[in-house]
Amino acid sequence: MDQQIKDLINKEEKRQKELVHLIPSENFVSEEVAMVLGSCLTNKYAEGYPGKRYYQGNEFIDEVESLAIERGKKIFGVEHLNVQPYSGSPANSAIQMALLERGDKICGLKLSAGGHLTHGHPKITFSGKFFESVQYDVEEDGRIDYDKLEQLVLQEKPKMIMAGTTAYPYVLDFKRFGEIADKVGAWLVADVSHIIGLIVGEVHPSPTPYVHLIMSTTHKSLRGPRGAFIGITKKGLEKSKELFGDELEIAKKIDRAVFPGLQGGPHENNIAAMAVCFAEADTQEFKDYAAQIVKNAKILADTLRNNGLKVFGTENHLMVVDVGLERGKEIAIKLEQNGIVVNANTIPHEQGSPFKPSGIRLGTPAMTTRGWKEKEFEELGNRMAKIINSN
Repeated sequence: MDQQIKDLINKEEKRQKELVHLIPSENFVSEEVAMVLGSCLTNKYAEGYPGKRYYQGNEFIDEVESLAIERGKKIFGVEHLNVQPYSGSPANSAIQMALLERGDKICGLKLSAGGHLTHGHPKITFSGKFFESVQYDVEEDGRIDYDKLEQLVLQEKPKMIMAGTTAYPYVLDFKRFGEIADKVGAWLVADVSHIIGLIVGEVHPSPTPYVHLIMSTTHKSLRGPRGAFIGITKKGLEKSKELFGDELEIAKKIDRAVFPGLQGGPHENNIAAMAVCFAEADTQEFKDYAAQIVKNAKILADTLRNNGLKVFGTENHLMVVDVGLERGKEIAIKLEQNGIVVNANTIPHEQGSPFKPSGIRLGTPAMTTRGWKEKEFEELGNRMAKIINSN
C-alpha cells in the first residue's frame, strides 16, 4: 500500500477513535457498509437505470441497485426512489431542475436561520442564481413561525417550497407545511438530510403524507455512506397526474434530471452500501438507537443551559449554542484543542458573519453510535461549559 496514504489513514483513524465527535452531520458507518464501499463494485460503469443501461455487464449491478430501491421505498414510505445522487446538493438541484423553469420562484429557510445553501441562498448557489428566491426566517427563540411563513407564501406564491434545515433543533411541522403549500399549488420538498434517521427510527414525524418529494443524504443520522436519494410520495404522484396527465411523469422528470441532467455513471459501490444501511435501519435496534440520540441531545442541551449558556433546542439530534458575538470559530478551535470536535455556526438573527459566527452546532448521533448515553453526555456538557466559559 502507498505508505504515505496508509500513514494518513492511520492518523485519521486514531483521531476518530480518540476525540469526541459532535458535528451533527458526521457518524460512523458499520463494518459491513465500509466493506461494501471498498468492494469491486467501484470498478463498474453503469450509466442509466436498472434494465436500461448504456454499458454491458450490469446484470448484477442492476440487482444491487434494485435491492437498494426496494429497501429504501419500504423504510421511507415512498412510491418511487432514485438512489443515484452523489450527495444532497446535486439531489436538490436535480429536483429543482426537473420541476422548475429558470426564473421561477423558490422559497426556503434562510441560511443564517438554519437553512441550506441549496434552498435558494441568493447569488452564489444554483438555486439562488437560476431561480427567484424568497426566504423565510425564524423567531428570536429559533423557531419557525408558520403563520408568518403562510403570509409570505400567500404573498409571493412560490412554485416550490423547501421544508428542510441544517441547524434547526426543533420538530418540523410537515402537516402545516403541506397545508401552506397546497394553498398556492406549490411543490413541497422535504429535505430531511439531518433527521432521516430519526424519522425512520420513529422519533420524529414523517413528512411522507404531506409532501410531494423527499430528499435526504444517507449518512448523518442514518449511519450510511455519503450519498443521497430522491423519493416521490403518493401525494407527489397525484400532483403529477393533475399537472402532467400522468402520475409517473414526475418520476421520469426526476430520473432524467439526475441522469443525464446532472450526473454521469452512478457510484454503485455507494448504492450497495446504501442497501446495507437501509437494511440496518429497518430493525428494532436502529429504533432504539434513534431514541437514544434524542435522549442524549436533551441531556446535553439541558446541562449546557444549566451552566448558563444560551442554547437553541433541542427536540431532535442537534442544538445551536450562543457562545458570544463572533466567537464561534474561536470556541470551536478551543474545544478541539481539548478533544471535542464541533463546528462553528451562525445563530438566529446572527450579528456576526458566516466567517465569524456567534455560535457552535452540536449533535449526538456519532457518539451515540459509540455507545454513549445520558451519563456520558451530562459529564461532557459540564466539561464543555467549563471550557466555553473560561476566558
